[in-house]
Amino acid sequence: METIKQLLNKTGGPHVLQSILGCDWDEETGRVRGNLQIAFDGEEFVELDWETQTWVSKHQDFVTKPMRQKLGEAAEWKNRLENFYIDYLKKFVKYGEKTLKRKELPQVWLLQKSSSSPVTCFASGFYPDRAVLFWAKDGEDLQGDWGEILPNHDGTFQSSVSLNLSSVPPGDWGRYSCVFQLSGVTDDLVTKLEPGRIRTNESTEPEVMLELNSHPPEAQ
Repeated sequence: METIKQLLNKTGGPHVLQSILGCDWDEETGRVRGNLQIAFDGEEFVELDWETQTWVSKHQDFVTKPMRQKLGEAAEWKNRLENFYIDYLKKFVKYGEKTLKRKELPQVWLLQKSSSSPVTCFASGFYPDRAVLFWAKDGEDLQGDWGEILPNHDGTFQSSVSLNLSSVPPGDWGRYSCVFQLSGVTDDLVTKLEPGRIRTNESTEPEVMLELNSHPPEAQ
């Protein structure tokens, strides 16, 4: 704090010094990357450049020898993050493996208010939230429009995405499918667009709209 105050010619009054220190580890590729940032009075002051192993700052004139002596050499911090800190991260992953590596596939429903309405693909109960849900034609992503992921009350997640059938000839329905992909799971969960799979309220009197929530939609 005192070193930065002197470098920036700050005197008197309250000041705030903040730091962020952490490391990322990709278990699949083994890639490791560290992060060290320091902010002064709410403004980023200096950070570690991982690739060049140097300190960088918008106040580059202040990354002087006295400052480096206070911070420590950037290469030393890189080595510390890359080895010492990453060992702790790996231990935490091992201790929490049951929770951190939990994979749960969802149940999937096709829902439609009426025969003229879009068909909604609704997936619920998956974990973690690193997933995508989309409509595909002949196996290819059709719209580039992935469903929004929302939390369920039990800690799992849900998502939904709709398909407008107005331009889809009945004979082509078999070419369409709803695809769910979960990070870390090799096989996609594919639900074919088939009339027998669709739940609708069209036959009810009075019509009751199906609600998308965290529970399986009841046939009305």
